Amino acid sequence: MNVHYLQHVSFEGLGYIETWLKESECTVSSTRFYETGYDLPAVEAIDVLIIMGGPMGVYDVGQYPWLLEEKQFITDCIESGKKVLGICLGAQLLADNLGAKVYRAPHREIGWFPVKPTEEGKQLAWFYDLFRGQPTVFHWHGDQFEIPHGSLNLLSSEANNNQAFSYGDHVIGLQFHLEVTRDTLSDMLENGASELTEAPYVQKAAEITAFETNIARCNAMMAIILESWLDR
Repeated sequence: MNVHYLQHVSFEGLGYIETWLKESECTVSSTRFYETGYDLPAVEAIDVLIIMGGPMGVYDVGQYPWLLEEKQFITDCIESGKKVLGICLGAQLLADNLGAKVYRAPHREIGWFPVKPTEEGKQLAWFYDLFRGQPTVFHWHGDQFEIPHGSLNLLSSEANNNQAFSYGDHVIGLQFHLEVTRDTLSDMLENGASELTEAPYVQKAAEITAFETNIARCNAMMAIILESWLDR
């Protein structure tokens, strides 16, 4: 299986997903938009597209002109029936490409907070079962997507609705970070320190680090999502 991923900043890479892909003997390639000379593959050359997070917004085209090229590539992948997974900014880009609005969330959400499945999410039974216990996951976002037309609204949190959606059987958007590892968490804390200001759903760095024990469960859930979604 040929898996391609889109990375927007150096400190938000695949994390645990890279481990899973290697163990599953996938061929992995990437486009790193923060590097000069980045390149996008031919759509027909890949089976799976994974879109990672980043501090920019979907509408920051003036500052990040490559967003236009990225959005077109994502649209081409969706229309070609490729499996597409978006995480955080990646999920927002998916929603935007599918015609939904992306805007400032009611609350910035940074840290470890639980998510709960929606009634609508029961239509995707394996996903609903995975989140039935309202697990605590890692969030880092200030924007929020609306649910695209024709998609299933899968999860919500106390701070914000619309934490995950699926579109058809090939597209999934996750607002949070199940792929987080100790290394990627450390990188995010170092590069995003200025965002950890006093707010109802923003935890301090020490509190975030103290709950690193959640990482193993998050990674196990990420593995189940990848396995179920890719139907391996």
